[in-house]
Amino acid sequence: MRPEDAFAHRGVARRPLPRRSLRLWSVRHSRGLAAVYRAFERVLRGLHPMFRRIGYARLEGPVASIERAVKERIFDCRMCGQCVLSSTGLSCPMNCPKGLRNGPCGGVRANGTCEVHPEMPCVWVQAFAGAERMGAVAALGQVQNPVDHRRAGKSSWLEAAQKHAAS
Repeated sequence: MRPEDAFAHRGVARRPLPRRSLRLWSVRHSRGLAAVYRAFERVLRGLHPMFRRIGYARLEGPVASIERAVKERIFDCRMCGQCVLSSTGLSCPMNCPKGLRNGPCGGVRANGTCEVHPEMPCVWVQAFAGAERMGAVAALGQVQNPVDHRRAGKSSWLEAAQKHAAS
């Protein structure tokens, strides 16, 4: 049995392979994209007073829709609601077929491809390459919290605006 078919008997559908071309492009251009995101994050912090007046709960749906459209296309984002792209070289760890958020499994092939999908570059090999370009390899050592599935589909942009405004 292939690892990705392990839950087939429970009716859990196999997730299609990620759209790699743009995801790999974003990793190759991680340095510039990280600078763009830092500028965008400053804009989000500046919008916090307006967001607070409107109400974060009211903004969640529209902002999450825009975020999904942008991040799905560029990073093959899975909208977990707890974005760690800036800590993983702009390679979304949610694309790992095993769902690993804190580094590669022991099955990364010698050529840097995934154990589960041999035709797919390992998400964590890509994360290291992106982090190198960003000058942020140390960020890969930060232990990420387990995924809180209650946040799935929520906007991490709004969370960043609230979190940074509070600090």
